[in-house]
Amino acid sequence: MDRAVNENPPPDDGTRDGLRGPDAVRALRVELTDICDLIPLTPEEDFYFTSRPRMVGNVLLVESRVSDLEYDRTPAYVARGGLDHYQIALCVEGEIWFSSGRREITARPGEIFLVDMAQPSRTAMRSGSGRTQLTTIILQRSMLAPRLAHPDSATATLLPAHHSHARLLASHFAALTLSDQPEAGSVEGTIEAIADIVAAAAGAADTAERAERAERHLYLAMIKRHIAGHLTDTLDAGELCRQFQISRASLYRLFEADGGLAHYISEQRLNHALRLLISPGAQDKRLIDLAVELRFSSDSTFIRAFRVKFGVTPGELRELYETWLRDTGAVPTFDTVLHQLARRRSK
Repeated sequence: MDRAVNENPPPDDGTRDGLRGPDAVRALRVELTDICDLIPLTPEEDFYFTSRPRMVGNVLLVESRVSDLEYDRTPAYVARGGLDHYQIALCVEGEIWFSSGRREITARPGEIFLVDMAQPSRTAMRSGSGRTQLTTIILQRSMLAPRLAHPDSATATLLPAHHSHARLLASHFAALTLSDQPEAGSVEGTIEAIADIVAAAAGAADTAERAERAERHLYLAMIKRHIAGHLTDTLDAGELCRQFQISRASLYRLFEADGGLAHYISEQRLNHALRLLISPGAQDKRLIDLAVELRFSSDSTFIRAFRVKFGVTPGELRELYETWLRDTGAVPTFDTVLHQLARRRSK
């Protein structure tokens, strides 16, 4: 059980770094005063707790690591109100036992489970290393409940680690936690898709179509994230199919809206080239070296593709960059450069 969230929770980008000993127990009890009872399962002097809460889109994402303990959310706590939310949690390390009514699950590393915070429950965290790590997405009830056929009986739904959707969701949990400044639009779409996949596992009203759409969205986002991190590597359909265990036909369908896989990769490499060309540290980089680095067949092919996309050659861009830098005294941002190039082409 993670920290409480108001119906419209304020932004919280703070990090709690390694509270230890009795002070950590007292601090965590204060934080959970209106949520649940805290029962440490290790001596208080050995107790450890750290959390990193932050808003992503319209939900709260919490990374936490804690010593062995139990949370007891009794009917009295539920009656106090204020927590009409669901949690979607990924067990990263350790073991999490959860019970609510007659429903009981045990989540192990790589497994994802759903918690209804509006119901009484008991949670135990235990780890051979003495610390359990989890990542939790906390959603307003109004976001997830309409997706569920039975919103009040969905708690304790478990996606086992071997399930393809669990592996898919775990990848996106990791991406959300590793990105310090995620793009709002992409985050909202990812959270919506995660909610659809979990709802399908819990019994959604229109499971098949919604889950299929969500799966496509998450696979596409995951593959695009991989491409963004490997623009200087060989990227072909066969390698991506092996990497993500999907068929070639499925891969091609995912990128139809982007003009096809090859077109998308080329566009991302050109965008990356633009960023490099306007970065102060790359002003002396030879175009032939940049073309080879980004897997273009020759510098002439690179220059031609760059001019088609941006309306200027890489050499002309460098001249414009020097003019902008001289006139403004500041390094132009990627968006500023795109705007200026668009204005030039419209004249």
